[in-house]
Amino acid sequence: MSQPPADGDYRVVSSETVHAGRVISLTVDTVTMPGGGQSVREVVRHPGAVAVVALDEAGDVVLLRQYRHPVGGYLWELPAGLRDADGEPPLETAKRELAEEVLLAAQRWSLLTTYFSSPGFCDEHVLVYLAEGLSDVDRPAGFTVEHEELDMTIERVPLAEAVRRVFAGEIRNPSAVVGLLAADRYRAGAVDLRPVDAT
Repeated sequence: MSQPPADGDYRVVSSETVHAGRVISLTVDTVTMPGGGQSVREVVRHPGAVAVVALDEAGDVVLLRQYRHPVGGYLWELPAGLRDADGEPPLETAKRELAEEVLLAAQRWSLLTTYFSSPGFCDEHVLVYLAEGLSDVDRPAGFTVEHEELDMTIERVPLAEAVRRVFAGEIRNPSAVVGLLAADRYRAGAVDLRPVDAT
């Protein structure tokens, strides 16, 4: 996931939780520095997330248009969700989110890439999967569509068009940007993927 520092470098000497919310918490950590002394770092703790590049046989990718309150508007995104179900492996979270948000299942799953969304202040780790061999499924039992999801738009566009939208500034959600560009390079035969259960 990340390369650890040398022994003794960047050691947390104190940590205080100043906010514990439904999704995130905020801690204030005091950390020793390699050159001596200490520094205070505010850290947003996050359960992590998954995102899915769902690619059909025609080469079209599934995109969602969803309202995001922090940015005050709609963003085009991939099917995605929090890793907030205790003990659920990330691949199972991705499968569940694909079914809940766009009523799809996939025969083939690959791990496209992983990234930290904003490592200067947040530990959110995102796994982006490629889902192929798509088929329609019913919404999982017990899942209720609510809040912003009631207003979501689902669209399928050619992968090349989605990539064009990234460079045109029309797709700005980081999981979508990372996932679409990774899928495009993979489809071009330019990269090998890690095992689907890698982190």
